[in-house]
Amino acid sequence: MGRAMVSGAVFVLAATSVVYHLYLIFSGLLPNLITRPLHLALALPWVFVIGARGTPLARITGYVLCVVGIAGSLWIAVNRDALVEQYGSLEGPFQFGLAVALILVVLEMARRQIKAALPAVALIALAYGLFGVHIPGEFGHPGMPLGSFLGTLVIAEGGIWGQLTGISVNIVAVFVILGAFVGAGEGGAGFMLTATRLAGRLRAGPAKVAVLSSALFGSISGSASANVASTGAVTLPTMKRLGYPPAFAGAVEAVASTGGQIMPPLMGAGAFLMMELLRIRYVDVMAAALLPALLFFWATWAGVDHFARRNGLRGMHADELPTWSTVMRTAPFFLAPFGVLLGMLFFSGYTPQYAAAIATGISFLLLGIDREGRGSLRRWARGLDRAVTSAARQIATVASIIICAGLIIGVLHMTGLGVKVTSVIVGLSGGNLWIALLLTALACLILGMEVPTTAAYAICVSVAGPALQTLGLPALHAHLFVFWYALLSTITPPVCGTVFIASGMAETPWIPVANRAMRLGLGLYLVPLAFVANPAVIHPEQSLALALLAMAKIGAGVWLMSGAVSGGSPRAWQPPVYFVAGAALIFAYGLNPPLTGG
Repeated sequence: MGRAMVSGAVFVLAATSVVYHLYLIFSGLLPNLITRPLHLALALPWVFVIGARGTPLARITGYVLCVVGIAGSLWIAVNRDALVEQYGSLEGPFQFGLAVALILVVLEMARRQIKAALPAVALIALAYGLFGVHIPGEFGHPGMPLGSFLGTLVIAEGGIWGQLTGISVNIVAVFVILGAFVGAGEGGAGFMLTATRLAGRLRAGPAKVAVLSSALFGSISGSASANVASTGAVTLPTMKRLGYPPAFAGAVEAVASTGGQIMPPLMGAGAFLMMELLRIRYVDVMAAALLPALLFFWATWAGVDHFARRNGLRGMHADELPTWSTVMRTAPFFLAPFGVLLGMLFFSGYTPQYAAAIATGISFLLLGIDREGRGSLRRWARGLDRAVTSAARQIATVASIIICAGLIIGVLHMTGLGVKVTSVIVGLSGGNLWIALLLTALACLILGMEVPTTAAYAICVSVAGPALQTLGLPALHAHLFVFWYALLSTITPPVCGTVFIASGMAETPWIPVANRAMRLGLGLYLVPLAFVANPAVIHPEQSLALALLAMAKIGAGVWLMSGAVSGGSPRAWQPPVYFVAGAALIFAYGLNPPLTGG
């Protein structure tokens, strides 16, 4: 009975979180200092109580921090009108104590959910905000009263309740809910069955299934780690059973799963940040990201094919493939909601959030239907439980990342540190855009080694984005470039999250997996530089012909370069020739004159 009560309470909490975030779409404008604290309050139990791990002391402190965080968030929401009149300045010991407590709760929430790197960066930023006045020279700042510094971060919209948190509340959460509802029904199975049917019989079929299924499943999960865990559970055992090297199998899954965060229509949380930071439509972000995303998976596919040709990796037998009738029965479970989503995004004036909510409603109705077309109330109830629980957990994870990153962005803005770092990048580059791009790429890869992709993108674009724009790169190009390299940090040693997960699932040491992943993913490191050299790729609306021409030559270049490093060239002279020829194709201006605008 006790377990049933706990399960019921978890379901109620999850359903409350889902209903709250969907309600905001239809409620009209509500004050940010009400909606954003409630967002945090609903996320806290999933980290500190439901997801609690470790020693009894850790669990007890988790309960305490959860209560403190919820109480503080509710106090902010209830007293919103009075706090607005304070203009970000704390008044009295209680408010000072509340500010410190909420900052500590946010830091610990991030530490428990996503490890220590992001809160460590946030602590360094906070220390700089408090003590940077004592730093001599250009990197010092004039200082500010403690009450104004903490108040801006906690009782105003300049820190934990800032723009990033608003994006998490109003946009990311809604698309997370849609992905969870599609995945809880037959939609997730439909992706895997479709990919298996299309690619299973090809050379290295299961590896190519991993590429296709990761592209499809990643479009609803937006999480590289979730993608590895979901698609890898099917593809990795199949690859190993057919005799594929375990390091190769793990590398394929790690690299392919990374691309889900840039695969329309859902993409990852960073895409929604990009939309809001650039003040452009989500369909514009999707249009700009689509061709580079296809190049991402083409580069992975090319590396797989070259390796398979050299090592004789066969595909799956016909009797191991799902039938076309099975595929056709499961396809509507993802085609129906995605079709409605895309139709409303492209052909109506509704917001992305509203379109996602309607698509979620369709997935909600489909939860009770199996692939044979049979309906069941019990099946619907089980699917609903999976959907709301998965959605609430993912909302809490995203909130943990984004709210903590909001602290860092708040300090950057208050102290002007972002502007100073921008001037350093411009200075080190000597005014050369390509040197600045390489410096930015390196910074993104280093920061993203431990900080989640979304946070790495938000922080890097705050400091490096203006530098790239100063040197003439349009804003959209700069944001996509930064987001792409923040994404690639998940497969870049020494800290490469998807590689660790994939190697564990493949039961093989991670270093060979990382080595193979870097070789499979070589083209992925070049594609961002390629779409800077060939901007038609992210502006297909300006000239589809130029965009397709650019795709063709970059795709050919990636194929050659993948052949140079993937073990597909039996003669010693071929790899360097392929590499140089591929680079020439990718970066040749003459075949595709660059467009302007951004």
